[in-house]
Amino acid sequence: MPSYKIRLLENINEMQMIEKLMSDIWRGGAEDAVPSHILIALIHNGGLALGAFEDDEMVGFVFGFPGISKTPQGFQVKHCSHQMGVHPDHRGKDIGFALKKAQWQMARQQGLDLITWTYDPLLSKNAHINIARLGAVCNTYRRNEYGNMVDELNAGLASDRFQVDWRLNTKRVKRRLGNDSRAVLGLSHYDKADTQYLYAPDSDSASGLLRPPKDFSPPNNSLALIEIPSDFQTLRGIDLSLAQDWRFFTRKVFEESFNAGYLVTDFIYDRAGKKPRSLYVLSHGESTIG
Repeated sequence: MPSYKIRLLENINEMQMIEKLMSDIWRGGAEDAVPSHILIALIHNGGLALGAFEDDEMVGFVFGFPGISKTPQGFQVKHCSHQMGVHPDHRGKDIGFALKKAQWQMARQQGLDLITWTYDPLLSKNAHINIARLGAVCNTYRRNEYGNMVDELNAGLASDRFQVDWRLNTKRVKRRLGNDSRAVLGLSHYDKADTQYLYAPDSDSASGLLRPPKDFSPPNNSLALIEIPSDFQTLRGIDLSLAQDWRFFTRKVFEESFNAGYLVTDFIYDRAGKKPRSLYVLSHGESTIG
């Protein structure tokens, strides 16, 4: 049994706990935390806030609000999941996954079948939970979505983000949430399927850090792979200029791939070699999201 419990948050005291936890996680100052009076207004008007508690201490949260997506069939009401965080002292306990699963259940009770949110596509841990474990997909890249951020996790980089679609009632998502082993495919599977590598990163002989190549091959196969550094935050801490190079290089790769009709459908964290590797899988066509 997990050491924490997930519960729905409904009062101002709980909103103040979220506000404090935001400051503890991102350490960017009070101006970067969503004020509790805004949070309470959101949840009293169709929004959802969930907290993870160990005893009486909030150690994680997720919150969002109703939104609208424009589709070829018209406007679709959705849940916009704005922010999720877990206290650094309590990571590695699957709290984030449990919060998202509870959010999935609550949004479906509201009659919704779509949740969207954003995350930094260069963060492997976030990609692993969002794409590989939750089954979200992505073909939307947003440049510098939040402007110049000053918190410890984002300072010095353009705040580029993926906006992912989590289609709540698809077999794909239900299998991922149910830990169905048939939904998990490794790098060897994609290699056997002749999946196209869009580029091969260079490795710095002195530091061992991955460097983006000068160019890449446009995707022309049904499946394509895009490799990113397996620990981007460590790389950023060592060489901010290199982190910026990765941001601008992958921006171009993802934007061109999405414009060509490709969709992120999987993420691989491969430990077979001497060093771990992190790769996105892109599929051509929308039939892959079911």
